[in-house]
Amino acid sequence: MLATVDRSTTLVDLPTVRRRRARAAAAPSPAAVPASPGTTADVLRIIADPRTPTYVTVFANGRRRYSYWRPIDPATGAGGCYAALPTAECDELQSSGRITLGDPVVDPNRTTYRVRTAARVPQAPARPAVAPERRRVA
Repeated sequence: MLATVDRSTTLVDLPTVRRRRARAAAAPSPAAVPASPGTTADVLRIIADPRTPTYVTVFANGRRRYSYWRPIDPATGAGGCYAALPTAECDELQSSGRITLGDPVVDPNRTTYRVRTAARVPQAPARPAVAPERRRVA
């Protein structure tokens, strides 16, 4: 038979509410963190990798968020989740024409685009190639 104990008189110590810091105080300003060439190169490397599908989500309020699927790393076991990319570097790559956006998928609150590297146009050589003269043997 089960016995129950009346514990209505026991006091319970409830956790206190943690106060959040303001976002401005929690994160450094974008001007304080300059974009380094290495960071931009890393972002471009991630976008160019076919194993990491990359997307940009544009929310109704205009906020943009670049993200990609991080595959599981067998050595560390980390991954298997979406990870964010730095928005400033991605916007810079898009404005310079190094990445392009695919067809939009529209939801009521956001629009999502696939991000890919821009197709490189083969450049013409600086000097036209001159064909060697053929000599006729008589």
